[in-house]
Amino acid sequence: MTELICIVDNIVFKNEENGYVVAQVKDKEKSYTIVGCIPYIIEGQSLKLKGQWVTHPQFGKQLKVDNCEEIVPDSKIGIERYLSSGIIMGIGPVTAKKIVDKFGEKTLEILDNDINRLNEIEGIGEKKIKIIYESYSRQREVRNIMVFLQTYGVTANQCVKIYNKYKSDSIKVVRENPYILTEEISGIGFKTADKIARSLGIEGNSAFRIQSGINYVLNEFCSKGNTYMPMDKLILEASDTLCVGKDEIEKNIYESTLEQKIKIEIINNENCVFTMPYYYCELGVTKKIVTLATNKYDDIDIDVDTRIREFEDEKKISFAETQIEAIRGGFENGIEVITGGPGTGKTTIINCIADIFEKASLKVFMAAPTGRAAKRMSEATGKEAKTIHRLLELGFGDGEELSFFKSEECPLECDVIIIDEASMIDIVLMNNLLKAIGMGTRVIIVGDVDQLPSVGPGNVLRDIIESKAVKVVRLKEIFRQAKESMIIVNAHKINNGEMPVLNRKDKDFYFISNDKNEEILNTVIELIYKRLPKFNKEWDSKNSIQVLSPMRKGILGVTNLNNKIQGILNTSSEQKKERKYKDLVFRVGDKVMQTKNNYTLKWKRIDGKGEGDGEGVFNGDVGFIEDIDEENKLLVVFDNEREVIYEEIYMDELDLAYAITIHKSQGSEFPVIVMPIFMGAPLLMNRNLLYTGITRAKKLVVLVGTKKSMSYMISNNKGFDRYSGLKWRIMDIIN
Repeated sequence: MTELICIVDNIVFKNEENGYVVAQVKDKEKSYTIVGCIPYIIEGQSLKLKGQWVTHPQFGKQLKVDNCEEIVPDSKIGIERYLSSGIIMGIGPVTAKKIVDKFGEKTLEILDNDINRLNEIEGIGEKKIKIIYESYSRQREVRNIMVFLQTYGVTANQCVKIYNKYKSDSIKVVRENPYILTEEISGIGFKTADKIARSLGIEGNSAFRIQSGINYVLNEFCSKGNTYMPMDKLILEASDTLCVGKDEIEKNIYESTLEQKIKIEIINNENCVFTMPYYYCELGVTKKIVTLATNKYDDIDIDVDTRIREFEDEKKISFAETQIEAIRGGFENGIEVITGGPGTGKTTIINCIADIFEKASLKVFMAAPTGRAAKRMSEATGKEAKTIHRLLELGFGDGEELSFFKSEECPLECDVIIIDEASMIDIVLMNNLLKAIGMGTRVIIVGDVDQLPSVGPGNVLRDIIESKAVKVVRLKEIFRQAKESMIIVNAHKINNGEMPVLNRKDKDFYFISNDKNEEILNTVIELIYKRLPKFNKEWDSKNSIQVLSPMRKGILGVTNLNNKIQGILNTSSEQKKERKYKDLVFRVGDKVMQTKNNYTLKWKRIDGKGEGDGEGVFNGDVGFIEDIDEENKLLVVFDNEREVIYEEIYMDELDLAYAITIHKSQGSEFPVIVMPIFMGAPLLMNRNLLYTGITRAKKLVVLVGTKKSMSYMISNNKGFDRYSGLKWRIMDIIN
């Protein structure tokens, strides 16, 4: 790390919202360019900077600043120059000279502690003092926050997020409860917060620290997909994390319960601890599911069987008995679940149900959890489908907090709602969706229960099915056209615990045997770079072929695969702009993915396609970097439709996407899937994961690795066990 003591000579660019700066500075010898998050910087300021030298392809050598401290001037000349720089509104060169002539070396002390003394100077009245005070106070606040927090390893970017969240109360909030940062500021973990807390004198065994630590351990556990944590497990993990006795942990769990910070309930004869949000979400979903399943609905004046036959004649198809049962179920029940693997006719059933309802002059809404899934639903049905977020009209409420406008008070105005890809819906989204469904509206939930569960907490689809409270139709028969695809045939074989049929001539499912991980890596790269595009010119390396991996780490993990593939498909050159961010290099032309839901990111519609501009980029959205501007902001285009500008503050939400985890591929389809098959962590190497991965492919699957690893995955049917109380809650009511 380089340390540079310098004076700010010229600010080339400054983003007032997130503090990102490009500036020219100089020391005693020469001038330098610096970039980074320095929100209080002004020309003439003396700074001590720490950072790394980087080379921008267009602008050359720059110091990327990680840490910045202001060197406050102590001489009359230095103070006058500091005030003359424009850092404080209301003070220009003339006023600065008057102030320094009057107060000398005590000027900054006067501004800090007795600013009203400025009225001793001719030309400075009460109105001007107020302007000076507000401007100086803000600069001092931001500077103090940066100096205070960076001591504990908090980055400048995180400091800006903290200031934007708490404003002038930032230091007060952090001093009172450093642990709140783990909940409200992305990127700050318990260890950083604990370091701040201990340095502030908070004792290791204080109730305050223990309860904060319990909440942290509980939230971390729920971030892995659970809605609660068994109490015994929580006591053990919290004790290890906090280095505090188990009795103290248990005592503070009960104290937190009394203060209604957490909730203890008995689930399946076991004491379990919930965070309050997930507890209320489970209660809400339970109540609505039971209500929908038990309420009586008005009969529809329509002959469903006749309509089914008309649909068969029109489409020249013949439904199987289970498919007809699924269609009838949509009309006979308030809520129905239709589940089945690829090729079992789920989309055709959705088409038929929607068609019959619409011919009966009933209003049908269709939705899916992600943009890609909604787009696929629209393409397959020829009808409009929205994301659930858009259907519920996500936006800012009166309190400037994100919320859904559609709710119990303002329900969705439709007669039927059909939800596809339901395995991806977590407990929070399902609760918001069900709250917005008015009484009398029929609900049809469609999904493949054997896919991986949602990224978010809960196991909603499986819990609803296993509760036996609603009508469930399982589709198992693969239809004639689907049987021609070995992708579909093998998906069902794998799901049944059987080895797939490999390398059948002129089919769409292939296996290449490689024993060593290095050989597997080289084969995967060769496939996407040369062999597959050469075999079919329509299969573009970036757009058509997607590499999936079970994990992020290791030689065959997503991180290494992305680095290797980027180096071949999008090599560095002097003509190509790039931006280094943490351990990543983003380059124009790179394939990238949004890795978390961001409801506030604005996007522009390209070429007038679809509706106008909007907000919201979601976990799993894939796009390409079109440009990197002079301010080092990334311009990313998603689905050839939406244009999004990424400033540095949001870049931690982007990742390269030449290779993605199987989890991140949920809800998406790709023409070609290439997947390394190797031995890894037993939790990841299972049937559920392999099944989900291969069902993402539309035209071709190529597996590269060992049959032994594939056989292990198929035989390992343990899956991803989740702690979820929804099934038990529903069963307790209906039994």
